[in-house]
Amino acid sequence: MQGKLQIFVIVLFVVLLRWCVSYHPHSGQGTPPMFGDYEAQRHWQEITLNLPIEKWYINTTDNNLMYWGLDYPPLTAYHSLLLGYIANLTDTSFVRLHASRGVETSAHKYFMRFTVLVSDLLIYIPAIIYFFVNLEFFKNDYKKANLFNFGKKELLILAALIYPGLILIDHGHFQYNCVSLGLFVGAVGAIFQNAILLASFLFTLALNYKQMELYHALPFFFYILGRYKPGKNKSIMHSIGTLFLVSSIVILTFLILWLPFLYDWKVLKSVILRLFPLARGVFEDKVANIWCSINIIFKLKLAFTNLRLAQICLITTLIAVLPTCLSLYLKPTKEKFLISLINTSLSFFLFSYQVHEKSILLVAIPALLHFPNDPLPCFWLLLISDFSMLPLFIKDHLYLAYLSTLIFYYFSISWMFHNELFPCEISTEHKDRITKSNADVSIKSRTKPKLEKIQKGSKKNKGSAPLQKYKSQTLKLILFTISMLGALTLSIASISVKPPEKYPDLFPLLISVYSCAHFSLFYLYFNYKQIFSNKKSVIKFKIK
Repeated sequence: MQGKLQIFVIVLFVVLLRWCVSYHPHSGQGTPPMFGDYEAQRHWQEITLNLPIEKWYINTTDNNLMYWGLDYPPLTAYHSLLLGYIANLTDTSFVRLHASRGVETSAHKYFMRFTVLVSDLLIYIPAIIYFFVNLEFFKNDYKKANLFNFGKKELLILAALIYPGLILIDHGHFQYNCVSLGLFVGAVGAIFQNAILLASFLFTLALNYKQMELYHALPFFFYILGRYKPGKNKSIMHSIGTLFLVSSIVILTFLILWLPFLYDWKVLKSVILRLFPLARGVFEDKVANIWCSINIIFKLKLAFTNLRLAQICLITTLIAVLPTCLSLYLKPTKEKFLISLINTSLSFFLFSYQVHEKSILLVAIPALLHFPNDPLPCFWLLLISDFSMLPLFIKDHLYLAYLSTLIFYYFSISWMFHNELFPCEISTEHKDRITKSNADVSIKSRTKPKLEKIQKGSKKNKGSAPLQKYKSQTLKLILFTISMLGALTLSIASISVKPPEKYPDLFPLLISVYSCAHFSLFYLYFNYKQIFSNKKSVIKFKIK
């Protein structure tokens, strides 16, 4: 009962935090004629409500695709249709065809903000709670209660739900990422519970809400394929039967969602072209990936056609994801699955075609889930992911919200998980072990001189392992501090220092390159952790 009360308090707090952010400006506020993502979401409600379904993705006089044409999969369109019905019942001026363009009344802002909050409450927040409530910890210190009598599970839930990146994009900038990401988190939780069919269904829904969930598709595919390949404990018939059921769930879900678009090839082709627009180029705004960084020196758009760039991106991305996918297939453990979600999403973000700065959320959410296993690197990645979107936040007049939520997040996580993030000294147990090992070496070296070198080397390695681990952690902390100081400097300079007239995009470019360098190193680090590290997870899942 007490645990439920604590979770209820957490939900109330994170809802309040989201509502406070929603009072800040949104994307494109007061900037006609195109406005921004806020208007795009409203316009999709208008289109799906007033036009027949076969016209949703086709350019017509009533649906000018150059004005925020629908470019997400069918489940997003159905969600927009549902919200369009509610908007029409609330106030017909919100979704009146053509006449509602650019509506920004106070009533409409409250309505739109409320729809995001409800979506968050119904999907993403329960998914995060579901994931962490079902965790168990191998280490005793993860069972302690602290901070207002919150246990580690409650603290992890709170830490995940106050991550500022998603809050600022959905409740500030304005989008519904909480829907697809919530379905994704639910699918990961189902994988950990060995509910493979439920996981397949939920992830298929996520993929049909936003095509960027392809970033996470390969780990699901290779984990299920590797887990259910014929082996010692699995007969061929059992493996084939399970994979057949999984395939059936995926295909059936796709068919149901895409059924209205399958009757006419022209309509189906229009949907596919809208989902994967080659004409936009390899990137638009400054984004913290490899191609944007390379473009500073070598102008990619001038040297290659869009089609050739798309081919280069495809090949490079496949090469980048190959190590993590092979590792997962050969050893499909839940720990490797979780890390592989970070690795593949980083690969797609760094190397794939037409990446938006907001896509870093697809990297951040798996890092939130992996946080208990590797706190400092995940925390570091989460902070940089939020920082990498700073140019977008400045553009949307969300700088104050960005700075305040980031500072709050940094100090809150540092306080709640101080011992896990910043170990100050070697434990007494490790000190005693080192002292005892050195004493043993000293005694045996006098009594058995012939074995001195072998024993000394053996004992030294065994005794110094905690010391080496401490030194490694200290180095991480030094690099982390330098990294954060750099991010803080760029955050302040971006708003207080006027760039040279010759380089008006200097600070967005510096932020993208600085963040890209971090993401590249995180890609190497987490791939190493997945492929070479034998360290066991500190968490497991309760199987019901």
